Formats: sequence, structure tokens, C-alpha cells
Amino acid sequence: MISGFLHLLRLARAGYILGREGVFLDVDPGLVPPAGQPVFFLFRRLARAGAADRSDSLARAMARLGPSYVKLGQFLATRPDIVGMATARRLEQLQDRMEPFPQAEAVATIERTLGQPIAELFSEFGPPVAAASIAQVHKAKTAQADGGREVAVKVLRPGVAIRFMRDIDDMMFAARFAERASAEARRLRLVEVVETLARSVRLEMDLRLEAAAASEFGDNTSADPDFRTPEIDWNRTGRDVLTTEWIDGTPLSNIEALREAGFDLPRLGANVIQSFLRHAVRDGFFHADMHQGNLFIDPAGRVVAVDFGIMGRLNLAERRFLAEILFGFITRDYRRVAIVHFDAGYVPRSQSVDEFAQAIRAVGEPIHSRTADQISMARVLTLLFEITALFDMSTRTELVMLQKTMVVVEGVARSLDPNLNMWTTAEPVIRSWIEENLGPAGKMRDGGEALTSAIRALSRAPEMLERIDALTQDWRDASGREPAPAPPVSRWQTIPLWLLAGAAIIALLR
Repeated sequence: MISGFLHLLRLARAGYILGREGVFLDVDPGLVPPAGQPVFFLFRRLARAGAADRSDSLARAMARLGPSYVKLGQFLATRPDIVGMATARRLEQLQDRMEPFPQAEAVATIERTLGQPIAELFSEFGPPVAAASIAQVHKAKTAQADGGREVAVKVLRPGVAIRFMRDIDDMMFAARFAERASAEARRLRLVEVVETLARSVRLEMDLRLEAAAASEFGDNTSADPDFRTPEIDWNRTGRDVLTTEWIDGTPLSNIEALREAGFDLPRLGANVIQSFLRHAVRDGFFHADMHQGNLFIDPAGRVVAVDFGIMGRLNLAERRFLAEILFGFITRDYRRVAIVHFDAGYVPRSQSVDEFAQAIRAVGEPIHSRTADQISMARVLTLLFEITALFDMSTRTELVMLQKTMVVVEGVARSLDPNLNMWTTAEPVIRSWIEENLGPAGKMRDGGEALTSAIRALSRAPEMLERIDALTQDWRDASGREPAPAPPVSRWQTIPLWLLAGAAIIALLR
């Protein structure tokens, strides 16, 4: 009872702040269930003068509500399938910049987490250079005995876990209430949205997991000539502290500085796009927060990414889907794009392939009659998701995150080269992956993997027979009945199994 009252009290405060910033002025009253209409209209009347004319009202309200709501806003900005593209774009204005916490608290956290005095870990430890909702970053130097290297030290905010869990409990309380009262809320799966946010935040609050993501990302890109990541200092990393190599580079947001340094801006723009596509399609592991503030250009002209708290993954089937639909648009093979959607199981078989291909043509054809600066790959994917909704295509969270990240990456690339042709730039990366993975070499590799799996399955046959025999014995003990004796299995009877395995391999190689 008391817990419910506290939830309502904190949610009322959140509603008041959202109302004052005019957020509810943009909400369709028809979406609000009858029971909530009085409170809804009360909050609408609280809007301050001029709030309706501000495009940043939602971002301002989230910032006033604190770190948890900032994180919620950033998360919803990656889910236009839930909040709509217009709201997602307004949330893009949300800047995760908070007041830094005292340096003494950062030092205490480091010493507690790493179990050593700060003087033994670092010969220099400077003030915070950046502060966000979950952590802040300090520039430091390792001890002279360890080379005196310049490093970036990310320190978790004291008490942030308690604050986040409390606010997320409030959000869950509101989501459950909304789903009980509103069919629209159930359609949007608000409880699932909050649960996903909670999982994401829990992962972000253990900086060892971010270090592991950065390390894996670094391994994947180690051979890429135009992209790299900072090295992890594992000896100075723990649950609440992450230490990495300090990046001396030019921020990608400072276009004038890049130009003055003599960098080839169109080449950098192409590099940003191609690097992102390699990570997504080749590796299936991509940086899902690839905005200008997280990208630098080092003296060698390489793109360097930082901040690995939000990452995206695609399995092989999703990577194949992505590569084939992009390549289908590039080559104008719209029927192939449609078939790929059906083969992946994203569109129900009850729908028409031909009608779906016709709808996709309506998305793809306009791009081939436009100039380079008018062609937007991210826009095409956005329109594609809108059309697939008409054909009952199920929402794929991973692909939505990928599409949203692509919007951001494309914006970064166009800031470097407004005339960048997205499709021409993407084509070599996509074609190379398709030739390697879907051509003869890829089919041979798939066939080899299928053969290995078949041999592994056959090698486990005796073990499976023993399990069946044990289950039979359990059944006999429980029922008191004797099962019919199984006929002896000769080795010749395993031949059909081998023939089936061979047929499956041949089918894969075709």
C-alpha cells in the first residue's frame, strides 16, 4: 500500500514536469483511456506559456526528471516502432550531459573497486572531462613503473544504481497500470519496453561488461586499416571503474578543425559508413551509439570510437537478411528483396510475394532518380519498415536498433560530405560480404559446417540410445509393465542416416 502510494507520488511529480514543458500537448487525447482523461487534461493545462512552440520540450522534460529518464528517452529514441518517428527525432535532441560529482567521491570509488590507493594506480588523476547519467570520465596517467601512459578513467556515479532501480520501478508500475487500462498500451507492450530498459541499464552499470564489449569490438576491427578502438587497461578496470587508452584525436563534431588539419572530409564520410556496415554485416556486432561525440579522428586519419555502453548484435540470419535487402535495393531486384523477407519468416506466408514486391518497388525506385545528396539509405529503411507493417511483418528489435543507428551514422557521414552517395559507398561492402558468404565459397563453408554437425550428431547416437534405454527403464519402474523388446540395431541400419546427412549437405551446396 505504502509502496503504491510512493509510486503514485513520484509519478505525479514526473507528470507535473512533463505537463509544464508542454509534452502532453502533442499527445492525441483519443489514446488516453477514459479513466485517465481527467488527469491527462489537468497536466495539459499546466503547460507553461510558449511550450507548444518549442521543439525540444520532450528532451527538456526528460533532462529535468534526472538520469533515469534521460536514459529512458535515449532508449525510446532507438525505438521509433514504439513512439513513432517524430517523437524519436525529438528525443534525439536529448543530451546525456549531467553535472559532475566531486572528485573525492571518484577517488573513493576507484580505491574501493580496485583495492589500491590512487597514488599507486595513477601518477596523475585530473578533474572530470565529461559527465553523463551513469558515469563520468577523468584523464589520468598511469604510474611511472607502468610507463606513465595517458588513460581515460570512467567512474560510476555513487548511488546511481539505487536511483535507477527506484525510477524503473515507478516506470514499471505505470506501464502495468497502462496495459490494464488501455488496448493501445498493450499493443505497444509498455511493460516489455521497461523490462528491456532495465536489462540495458543493469548491463551498463557493470563497467566490466562495457570493457568486454570494447575488447570484442577491438578484436573484430583489429585488421581494419581505417578504424580502431582504444585498448582496455584490465588491471585498472572493475565493476565501477573502466580504464582505457586516452585518445588524442580531433572530435568528428569539429568539422572546421578536421578541415584545417588537412583531412579528406569526403573520404572520412565514406569511411564512417563503410566501417559501420562492416561491423553490422561482417561481424554482427556494432556500436549502437555512433554519434559525433563518440567518434574521433586520430593523426593517422583513422576513425576511433569510444563509449561502448550500447551495442547491437545481429545473428547470421539477420545479417544475411540485411545484406540481401540492401543489395536488392542497389541492384533494383525488388522481387528478391520480397522473397528474402518471406524466407526469413518476417512476413506471414498468407501475404502475397508479388504484392509485397510491388510495395517495395514504391520505396526503391525513387532513389534511382535522385541526386547523391538526396539519397538516404536510412530513409529507405524507415519507409521499408512502414510498408512492411501493412503486411503484418513482425517487429525485430535488433533490426529496428540497426535502422535507428544507421540514421545517426548517415547524419555523421553527411556532415562530412553533403554530397555523399550512400548506395555507391555501401555497395562494395555489401557485395563483398554476399560473394564471400552467399556465393560458392560460402555454400562450401556452410556444407562443411553441416557435415561437421551431422557427424557430431551421429557420434552422439550411442549416448542417445542409452538415454532412451534409461527413460524406458524409468517408465517400466513407474508402470510396472514390461515394454516390448527393441529389435537389435545393425550397423547397416545406420546407412539411411548417412544418406539423409549427405542429401542435406548436397542441398546446401546447390
